[in-house]
Amino acid sequence: MDFLRTRNYNREKQYTISLLLIVCTSILCFFLVNFIGYGAVALILLMAVSLNAIFFDIFPVMVSALLSALIWNFFFIPPTMTFHIDTPEDGLMFLMYFVIASINAVLTFKIREFEKKQRDEEERIKSIALYNTLLNSLSHELRTPIATIIGAVDTIKENSSRLSEENKNELYSEIGIAGLRLNRQVENLLSMSRLEAGFIKPKKDWCDINEIIFSVIRRNQEDAADHKLVFEPKEGLPLFKLDGGLLEQVLHNILHNGLQHTPKNSILTIRASRSKEGCIIMISDNGNGFPKNELDSVFLKFYRLEHTTGGTGLGLSIVKGFIEAMDGKVTLENRKKGGALFTLSIPSETSLINTNVNG
Repeated sequence: MDFLRTRNYNREKQYTISLLLIVCTSILCFFLVNFIGYGAVALILLMAVSLNAIFFDIFPVMVSALLSALIWNFFFIPPTMTFHIDTPEDGLMFLMYFVIASINAVLTFKIREFEKKQRDEEERIKSIALYNTLLNSLSHELRTPIATIIGAVDTIKENSSRLSEENKNELYSEIGIAGLRLNRQVENLLSMSRLEAGFIKPKKDWCDINEIIFSVIRRNQEDAADHKLVFEPKEGLPLFKLDGGLLEQVLHNILHNGLQHTPKNSILTIRASRSKEGCIIMISDNGNGFPKNELDSVFLKFYRLEHTTGGTGLGLSIVKGFIEAMDGKVTLENRKKGGALFTLSIPSETSLINTNVNG
């Protein structure tokens, strides 16, 4: 781990900090030398060089090692305030000090380079695994609607005269559903690309949360044929200044995920309220909930629950990314009575002048 990312500092800053560390350590040792002896000072200076080797590139470290050796000679080895060394023992000690400091700097640098290569290799392997997961998911998620569209179009073209209007309408409906499914996957991929590139910049404007929720419900109405969506708008809910587009995508992904993975006839309930900080939206269902050991993983990119089919594992990771882009927080928990509960907390200005929280 590159502690504090000091190796990303420019060369001038690295030289400055590394040399300042040696100078400050030397000043401290100057006042302690009568108590600890100049031999102990050498060990303390070596420790300072070692710290530099941990934090900085090889050249600033080598310069700091040279400076520490000269300081030790001039200020601490008798006779002090000169570069002269009286005894062969002190001369040998000085030579060994410089060699050890240099070797220490080089070895530490080499170890860090090796660790960096290992980390890069691990990241490369993880990236390959993630993209393989994505490709495997997309091979199913895209192939199925594409096959549906091609099959329906071929059927209409080859049997146009023999198909009843009802059959044609059914095929057109299948094409429409498959097209929406493709569009949803493309939207998720584009959203994830924007998150990865850091291009998500919330555009805040006054939004009617009730209107946004109704819009999301309409988008999911067709998928909710075997479910029940419940939303009772709260009277007196103020306008919130936030990115309505991001919030709509967040709510859509959570609702779609719930409709896909809860049993038929499940009830999905949406509630919106105001807090001191801004807006709170809760989406709950009365399904089976999430496995406890997977609650912390569902927001990870490409993560799919065990024993589930379909999906690319992007929907909930986009939820987390969009909410955090708005400086908000999303939590997931299982309800005591069964089912899951998503809670979205988004800081926001409100259109109300008073600060009383109505719920």
